[in-house]
Amino acid sequence: MKDPSDTRLYGEPSLQQAGTWRVSGLPSGPPQLLPCMGPSLDTARAHMLAMGPQQLLAQDEEGDTLLHLFAARGLRWAAYAAAEVLQMYRHLDIREHKGKTPLLVAAAANQPLIVEDLLNLGAEPNATDHQGRSVLHVAATYGLPSVLSAVFKSGVQVNLEARDFEGLTPLHTAILALNAAMHPPTLCPRMLSAQARDRLACVQMLLHIGADHTSQEIKSNKTVLHLAVQAANPTLVQLLLELPRGDLRTFVNMKAHGNTALHMAAALPPGPLQESIVRHLLAAGADPTLRNLENEQPIHLLRPGPGPEGLRQLLKRSRVAPPGLSS
Repeated sequence: MKDPSDTRLYGEPSLQQAGTWRVSGLPSGPPQLLPCMGPSLDTARAHMLAMGPQQLLAQDEEGDTLLHLFAARGLRWAAYAAAEVLQMYRHLDIREHKGKTPLLVAAAANQPLIVEDLLNLGAEPNATDHQGRSVLHVAATYGLPSVLSAVFKSGVQVNLEARDFEGLTPLHTAILALNAAMHPPTLCPRMLSAQARDRLACVQMLLHIGADHTSQEIKSNKTVLHLAVQAANPTLVQLLLELPRGDLRTFVNMKAHGNTALHMAAALPPGPLQESIVRHLLAAGADPTLRNLENEQPIHLLRPGPGPEGLRQLLKRSRVAPPGLSS
């Protein structure tokens, strides 16, 4: 755990450790935010000491403690001092009405410094809310790369493959969030919005730290590549196909309920996005002879009309397996 007196972390010339906590005798009840918790950790600790653990452990009608409120409002020193007390009473992971621990509240509020502080104080890094979302899921959902960075910087062990109650890993969640931010998709990554850039940074960070890009979500067995293709997102498709690790050919030909990513690409509306994605997939080793559960090859899913004719010819150039054969 980082020492709160470390000036590199807190920017304070010197911080004294608080003495033994004592019950102040204040009446219990819903927590009340103080107007000002002071500019330093020393000041915040003095407030917490005067308040006592009874008040700090109290929850309001929504289950929030003062620590939840401090974390949500970015009151770092107050949060740290309150967390020290809750840690002592083994309630650092106390939950509010939606199942969020103070760590999850800090993450959702985009408070990376408080996230790192809480993890260093011993908050459970794999705690989940009532939707099964961990701190990684929360950061991925809202596109908060600084929160992800804080989690990884803390050095705690987090489960990169944790599933929420929808069967999604944090990487799946990050991909879906990026697809939503990039709608409509574009062939020019430089035109991404600030929100999309943050969400792309989350995807890249999760991949860099070791999230499994071959994981399949529970409901339809889609990989992140299937999700990227389904959203007609060539920027994301290219990023996933340029990953340096693993067997690319196996990855690109994985099936989701019988359909490869190339099947999904062939079924997209005709246009530059579809053509770019199909070409990326073929260049990465996508097999146009594979058949889905309906015994269809990707070429059979191209929409009729002159639009996809170039892709039709491109897919035909690979030898099509005789009808009835499937991998």
